[in-house]
Amino acid sequence: MGARMDMGFRLEQPLAGAGFGGRVRLEGGAGALEVVRAAEADPAALPAALARCNGVMVLAGMEAMADDPALLLRLSRIFGPEVENYRETHMAANMVHPTVPEIFVVSNIPPVFRQPPAMPEPKLTAEGRLPTQFPHRRGWHTDQSYRRPPPDVSLFLAVIPVPQGQGQTLFADCTAAYEALPPGLKAQVDGLEGLHIASGAGRKRDAVLAGIPPRDLAPHERAVRQPVVRVHPLTGKRSLYLCEYGQMDWLEGPFVGLEPGPDGAGGRLLETLMTHITRPEFVYAHEWTRGDLVVWDNRCTVHAATWFDAAKEQRVMWRTTVSGNPGAAYAGERKSWLVA
Repeated sequence: MGARMDMGFRLEQPLAGAGFGGRVRLEGGAGALEVVRAAEADPAALPAALARCNGVMVLAGMEAMADDPALLLRLSRIFGPEVENYRETHMAANMVHPTVPEIFVVSNIPPVFRQPPAMPEPKLTAEGRLPTQFPHRRGWHTDQSYRRPPPDVSLFLAVIPVPQGQGQTLFADCTAAYEALPPGLKAQVDGLEGLHIASGAGRKRDAVLAGIPPRDLAPHERAVRQPVVRVHPLTGKRSLYLCEYGQMDWLEGPFVGLEPGPDGAGGRLLETLMTHITRPEFVYAHEWTRGDLVVWDNRCTVHAATWFDAAKEQRVMWRTTVSGNPGAAYAGERKSWLVA
């Protein structure tokens, strides 16, 4: 279904094969520069569209951004007051764009050398489809959930995508997933807090199961509490907010007040919730085309990367991260990840 928006934008929703999301285009087949100018002329239009889409929005034909990365930065600023400067937040230098430090480079090409996740085992579902549901599909997360306040929105541009059929990005609608919870489970998670921590802290589930001794953590590295159910600051809707094995503290968590550890009640609850969130009716799989720009809302979605043949294919993707409106629960907080 298509609907005309302000400034000549048209929103078509839901995304093909999904129950949520949408595609936005500027009428007349305009390119990236025209899209950015129209968005700047009405800065509320695209954030409103993203909210209507339950957190995933696709803009195709943005390949001009690869030649003019400032366009990606200008569009990112539409979605919030702060676009992360990765040099200031100490990202590895090889993963930061050489001239626009607000762009995080995801690539298997030197100097980045970032490899794709492993292929699931088995590589297809029993029905012969791409695996999307946890635990068959691993790696579901929301960006930088180990920060308080966490970021709002991410933008991901396909500069050099791999051929379709591999290297997809999967998204799950955590608003619809929350609404579909059984009443007893919904009552259990309302008011519950998760313990989120960066994967490099050594508290991932696999590390805890392997008995690897945890290292001492500096104050800015320690786990942070996040509500399992967040209220979106723009829509007022409630959604689930959690990750799975890589960004939760599996030593003291993953949930506050529940038995900790991989074999504890908290771990069992997390696996139940992640299996629920990633049910097929809540998931969209994006097949990338050069120039695709996908905008997602970290406050109400989770996502996961998929395997591609890095020995044969080259891939370059650019990401920006936008912050500034995490909701009332974070009002007045200093940034937890900054060194005092």
